[in-house]
Amino acid sequence: MIKAAVCAGQNEPLIVKDIEGPAAPGAGQILIRTEAVAINPFDFAMQAYGSTYFPFLKFPEIFGEDVAGVVEAVGEGIEASAFKVGDRVAGLSVRNGFQERVTLLAHMSFQVPPSLPIEHAACLPMSVVVSVFGLFHPDYLALRHPTVSGSSSSASSADKEVVLIWGASTAVGANAVQLAALAGYEVITTASPANFDKAKKLGAAHVFDYASPTVVADIQAVTAGKKVVGAFANGAAKPPTFPGIIAACADVVRGQARPFLALTMVMPPSGLPEGIEGKFIAGVHDDPKFSSAILAGYLADALAAKEYQIAPEPHVYGQGLESLQGAMDMVKAGVSATKVVVKL
Repeated sequence: MIKAAVCAGQNEPLIVKDIEGPAAPGAGQILIRTEAVAINPFDFAMQAYGSTYFPFLKFPEIFGEDVAGVVEAVGEGIEASAFKVGDRVAGLSVRNGFQERVTLLAHMSFQVPPSLPIEHAACLPMSVVVSVFGLFHPDYLALRHPTVSGSSSSASSADKEVVLIWGASTAVGANAVQLAALAGYEVITTASPANFDKAKKLGAAHVFDYASPTVVADIQAVTAGKKVVGAFANGAAKPPTFPGIIAACADVVRGQARPFLALTMVMPPSGLPEGIEGKFIAGVHDDPKFSSAILAGYLADALAAKEYQIAPEPHVYGQGLESLQGAMDMVKAGVSATKVVVKL
């Protein structure tokens, strides 16, 4: 038996209770002892909205996707050079991270270097995975990949292709800005003025106030005459804001060679604006080769080389599974440029 923080139903608080522990890891899986979990807007949204927005939910549920810890067992088919017992790792679970032990898919996991605190590593999995699929996967924007100490960012600003990333203050947006900049693109993004400097430190060339009535016109002015390769339409877990973000991104990419939006939000019932292509980022567990190349490959190497920033920085809310509900409430109340983490 292990302990887990369980949600019995919509709007019900998390309750710590004993459950059956995970089985031995199967082929392509690793079992970790959880040492830190990060809270995503997705977590509190599932608790608050239940099956209204998430029909796949079947309460009681164990939430939690961003986890980090120590490998306790390794399944078949995983080479020792990839993962072994005792390794510090982080990974993206399938809605079962709020428990003492978690089984992860190896291709959704990455090594954590000794220099990186475990609570920092827990900030990355969901944000990085969603970002790399939206930016680099052939089903979405299909941009070129970043490389560690590579030459991909050597192009002059005038020669760079441009990508719009909406919402740099979210965890996903911050990582998308950094990844696109590391891949050599001129990044245009939005944030509140208080977070402009943080976005620029991640590599953004231009940052605009998302609340400004002229934000679209301002972005269009700096992208005039440039090749815009698409937009990463990203926002917090607030469904009423989605249509406005999508419309703004569409106005920027309209008329480009490929007017495509990678969407982190559910498409509105009316669909995308006329002349705009787009796709909701989903199925991120289903492409092992792509995921491994980015997570176990690029990300692990970039972290070890200290070429990748942890953004947003973690706020450790507390310790123990009993702290998770308070951490969820904190995220639900609203945080900016912060990733809320609980250590176990």
